[in-house]
Amino acid sequence: MDKKICVVGLGYIGLPTAVMFANSGVQVHGVDINETAVNMIANKQLHIEENGLQERLERAIDEGKFTVSTTPVEADVYIVAVPSPINPDNTANLEYIRQATASIVPFVKPGALVILESTVPPKTVENIMLPELRKSNLTLGEDLFVSHSPERVIPGKIFEELVNNDRIVGGITPESAQMTKDLYKTFVQGEIHLTDATTAELVKVMENTYRDVNIAFANELAKIAETIGVDIWEAIRFANFHPRVNIHMPGPGVGGHCIAVDPWFLVELNPAEAQIIHKARLTNDGMPEFVAEKTKGLLDDQNIKDGKVAVLGLAFKGNVDDMRESPSLTVIKELQARDIDVKSFDPHIKNAKHATQKDTLEEALADVDLIILTTDHDEFKQLNPNHLVTKTPKPFILDTKNALDRNKWEQAGFHYYKLGDGSPAGVFS
Repeated sequence: MDKKICVVGLGYIGLPTAVMFANSGVQVHGVDINETAVNMIANKQLHIEENGLQERLERAIDEGKFTVSTTPVEADVYIVAVPSPINPDNTANLEYIRQATASIVPFVKPGALVILESTVPPKTVENIMLPELRKSNLTLGEDLFVSHSPERVIPGKIFEELVNNDRIVGGITPESAQMTKDLYKTFVQGEIHLTDATTAELVKVMENTYRDVNIAFANELAKIAETIGVDIWEAIRFANFHPRVNIHMPGPGVGGHCIAVDPWFLVELNPAEAQIIHKARLTNDGMPEFVAEKTKGLLDDQNIKDGKVAVLGLAFKGNVDDMRESPSLTVIKELQARDIDVKSFDPHIKNAKHATQKDTLEEALADVDLIILTTDHDEFKQLNPNHLVTKTPKPFILDTKNALDRNKWEQAGFHYYKLGDGSPAGVFS
C-alpha cells in the first residue's frame, strides 16, 4: 500500500496499531503529546507492556516504516487513538478527542480519510469530530472521509486479536466506511462489518456494558453466596454447563479503560432509561469497599487493630502493566481510610509506581497481618506458599480472584479466605 498513515495517540491501542500497519509495509508516522514516550519509542524502547510489541517496534523502525514526533504530519489517512476518560462526576471527557482532531486539521488534504479508534459515547464523531474537521474547508463525505472503527482487543493479546477479531466500521458515508474497510484489510483476517458511525459507536459501548452488567451480576451472587455458605466460583462453574448460560466471574471490582468507563457513556446519554446499566456500575464500583470492609472484619476477628496488609497486584488485570481504573488502587484507598497500613507489590508495574509499592515481594510481605491478592498475574499463581509462609509473621490470605490453589496454601499453613466463598472450608480462622 502506498498510502501514508498518521496515528495520533501512541498508547495501549495506538502504538500496536501503528506498528501493525508498519509491519505490513505501510509508511506510518506516530504522534503523541507525551515527549518522554515519543523519545522512548524513537529509541526502540517501550513505555507500555504488550506481548510481541518490542520486536515488532524494532522491525518497524529498522525497516524505515515507522517514525514518531509530537506533532502531526501530512498523510493520506489519520487514525485517532487517544483516551476518552470520564470526569469525576462520571460524565465523558472528550477533550482529548477534540484536541487530537483539531491537531490534524492543518494537515488534511482532499481525499484524506480520518478514522476514530477510541471508544466513545454515541454521537461523538458527529458532535465532536465533524465540527473540528469542517474547519479544514473540505467537504465532508466528498473531499474528506470520516469513520469510526473501534478497537476490539484485550491487553496481552492485542496483536493476535488485531488480526483475527471481526471489526466494526461506521462511516459518515458508505464510501467512508468502504475506504476504512479497504485499509484494515491490510492485516485484518476477521470479517469487517460496515454500518454508520453512530451505530458503530453504540456497538462498542454495548459490548463493554454487557460485560460490566454480567460482572455486576456475578458480584451480587458472590455477596449472596457468602451469606448462605456457598462457594460462588463452584456454583458459577456448574451454572455455566448450561448451554445458554455464561455468567462472568466476580472480583474486587472492574478496571481498565473500557469496561469501567464505557457504561457511564450510556448513563449520561439517557439516565432515565439506563437503570440496569447504572446499578451495575454502582455495584462494581462498590466492590473495592466491600473487599476493604471484609478485610477489616477479618482483622477484627483476630483482634488486630491498625492492621498491616500486603496487596498483591496493582494492574487492573493479570499479566499487564495497565493500572487505568484498577480496582486494586481503590481497594488500597479504602483500606487506608480504615486506618490499615498498606504495602503493595506488582511485578509488571515498573514505570509509574504506586506510593505503596515495594520493589520486592519480600519487602511487601514483611511484618503484615494479611495478604490480599487483587490481580491474577501468573507470577502470583505460581507462588510457593511453603516458601512464603516463612516470610510473613501471620499466614492469612484473602484471594479475590480465585487464582490460588486453596488446598496447597492451607497445607502450607496459610489461613485461606476467598471472595464469594461462604462454605465452611473458606471460613477465616
